[in-house]
Amino acid sequence: MKVLANDGIATSGVMALKEAGFEVVLKTIAQENLIDYINENKISVLLVRSATKVRKDIIDNCPYLKIIGRGGVGMDNIDVEYAREKGIKVINTPAASSHSVAELVFAHLLGMARFLPESNRQMPLKGDSKFKDLKKSFAKGVELKGKILGILGFGRIGQATAKIALGLGMKVVAFDPFLDAVNLELSFFDHQSVFFHINTITKEEVLKEADFISLHVPAQKNYIIDAAEFDMMKDGVFIVNAARGGVINEIALVKAIENGKVSNAALDVYENEPKPAIQLLMNEHLSLTPHIGAATGEAQERIGTELATQIISIFKEFANS
Repeated sequence: MKVLANDGIATSGVMALKEAGFEVVLKTIAQENLIDYINENKISVLLVRSATKVRKDIIDNCPYLKIIGRGGVGMDNIDVEYAREKGIKVINTPAASSHSVAELVFAHLLGMARFLPESNRQMPLKGDSKFKDLKKSFAKGVELKGKILGILGFGRIGQATAKIALGLGMKVVAFDPFLDAVNLELSFFDHQSVFFHINTITKEEVLKEADFISLHVPAQKNYIIDAAEFDMMKDGVFIVNAARGGVINEIALVKAIENGKVSNAALDVYENEPKPAIQLLMNEHLSLTPHIGAATGEAQERIGTELATQIISIFKEFANS
């Protein structure tokens, strides 16, 4: 049985699969060559992240394929229901990367609150000649403690983000169309825990109340944040999108920054990947990363282990059926 990890897989997953008798192929096959490669090599399991697309053409033309696995949460790059209708198992790892994404959100928030992205651009250029000017420019930072974090989408990643916020002394307000309330357990190094009960509120209420906003929603047909939503927000709000490109109208975001509605924003995902719009890349009020929310060693090890465990379990079911 062969597994093609087309977008890679951590060593933990490779070792677990090999110990269970699978052959793991660590190659990146171009999208247009994927069908031929899968068939020529009789691939049973195709593992992808966000780069490889698994659409109907692959599903219809690869009879050896038994499992499609997504290393991560969102599966918008896979025709999930169609694959399942054709008898192919589709799996993902919804919990493995939650904390990594949440930490990246706060790396952006803390950095923006203290002007770190722009300071890091300016210090190498002017630090020796205009130190006092730069100190004055970046001396009006804000603390996150005591502020309100609004979370749109209160699933695993949204909840992981909320836990960090609570640990920093922030108030959390959240919107999720599928949840009325959540009990969060905040665990500490000495095995003590504190529990927080959070009732979700409307999207409009979150937008109006929040000093900082973080998005954790799946890919959508329409924007979650557009011009009308920006108008509802407090003046000077901070926004982070580490969810999916296309949930924020990037043109409206730039306008909101220009008119002062948005103080700073952070993007880890973009409407046009891998070529984000130049007006985003050049905007000094944007903190930007190249879709690295789940890109920590710890998250990738968890993802690899979870994928391997699921694959081994499914093939045991096949053998016993």
